[in-house]
Amino acid sequence: MLEPEAKNYLRELVSAHEFLNGYKRWCLWLVDIDPNKLQELKEIEKRVKKVKNIRSESTRVTTQKLADYPQLFGEIRQPKSNYILIPRHSSENRKYIPLGFLTPDFIVSDSCLSIDNASIYHFGILHSEMHMAWVKSTCGRIKSDFRYSNEIVYNNFPWPKENDKNAIAIESAAQHILDVRQEFSSNSLSSLYDPLIMPPKLIKAHKALDKAVDLAYRKQPFLNEANRVVYLFDLYEKYSADLFSTGIIIKKVKASKLI
Repeated sequence: MLEPEAKNYLRELVSAHEFLNGYKRWCLWLVDIDPNKLQELKEIEKRVKKVKNIRSESTRVTTQKLADYPQLFGEIRQPKSNYILIPRHSSENRKYIPLGFLTPDFIVSDSCLSIDNASIYHFGILHSEMHMAWVKSTCGRIKSDFRYSNEIVYNNFPWPKENDKNAIAIESAAQHILDVRQEFSSNSLSSLYDPLIMPPKLIKAHKALDKAVDLAYRKQPFLNEANRVVYLFDLYEKYSADLFSTGIIIKKVKASKLI
C-alpha cells in the first residue's frame, strides 16, 4: 500500500477506453519529484526499482536505455495547459466523436490524441457536425470505425475565419455541451453519444453548436453532409492556393500540437 503522501503524485491516466466508458485508472506521475522525496516514499521507490529492472532486462535496446529514467514514462507528451482529447478510434455509429476538454492534471495515454494550448472555441469547432463531415471524408478506418489522425485529418482541416461574434457564440454553445454532459455525469460518454439513447437535451446542445459553427463558415445553410464536404474541400483548395501563391511553405504541425 502506498504511503498517504504518495497521493500527491497520483494522476488519472486517460486512455480512449477509460474516457469513453467512464472507467478510472491511475498512474504515478513523478516528473518533478525531488530525489530525497522519492527516497522517503518507500513504496513508490520499490515500484521505480521494479521498472528499472524490467527495462534493464528487456531485449529491446531502446527500452534498456530507458532504464536510466525509471521514474518517468517511456515517452512524455503530456500537455502543460488545457487540452482537447480525441480518441484515436471511435465507433462510426456515433454522429459525433466524443471529445474531452481537460486540464493537464489528466495524463493522456497513447490511445488518444491531444491538442495543447486549446480553448473552448477550438473544442467547439472540432466537436461540430462540420468537422465530423471532414472526419468521415478523410480519416482512416479500423474495420468500419473512425481512425483519427493528426497528419491527415487535423492538420488539413480548413478552419473558419475567426471573428469575435462567431467565436463568442461557439464558445457559449461548446460550454453548454460540457454543462449538459455534467448533468448526466453518471453515464459514460459511450452511452451519451449512442444515437439510440442520446439525451434530447444533449442533442439540442449539439444542434445549437452546429448552427454556431456553420455560421462561422457562411450565412447560407448547409443542406446536407455532401454539401458540407464540397464546401470544405473548396475551402481547403483555396487556403492551399493562397499559401503557395504567397510563397509560404506549408509545414506539418509538430507532434506537440496534436499528440
